[in-house]
Amino acid sequence: MPLTSYDPFTQEFDRLARRVFGTTNGAVSRRSVMPMDVIRRKDEVELRFDLPGIDPESLEVTVDRGVLTVSAKRAEEYAEGENPYRRERVMGTFTRRVSLSDTIDAEKIDAGYTNGVLSVRLPLLEKAQPRKVEIHTDGQKEIAAA
Repeated sequence: MPLTSYDPFTQEFDRLARRVFGTTNGAVSRRSVMPMDVIRRKDEVELRFDLPGIDPESLEVTVDRGVLTVSAKRAEEYAEGENPYRRERVMGTFTRRVSLSDTIDAEKIDAGYTNGVLSVRLPLLEKAQPRKVEIHTDGQKEIAAA
C-alpha cells in the first residue's frame, strides 16, 4: 500500500482547480462546459452540444479555414437583493472549436437549437460517402461445382 499524506489545503486547491479550469496536476478533466456528441450517418456528421439555459440569440456558429467554432453565453440572472448562496452553474462565454475534415461540405453546414441542445449538421461531400467498389477479374470463367 503506497503511503499518502492528508493535506486539506491541497485537496481543496485540487477541487477548485478541477471546477474552475477543468484540470489538476496537469491532467485534463473529461468534464466540459460544452459537452458534445458526434453522430455519423451515411451522408453527414451531426454534432450535438448540451447548452441548457443559453439564450439562442447568444449562440454563434462559424466556419473558418477548416475549423468550426461554437460560441455561447450564459448570463447571471439575479434580481435585486438576491445573493447567490451556492453557485455550481458556470456563467460567462463559452467557446468550442472542432477541426473539420476536408470531406465536409462547409457551404452546406446547418445548425438548430431545440430544448437546450445545439445540433450542427455537417454534410459530407460525395467523395466521402461510402460506395461499392466493383471487382474486376482476369476474364476467368466461373467454376461450377459438379
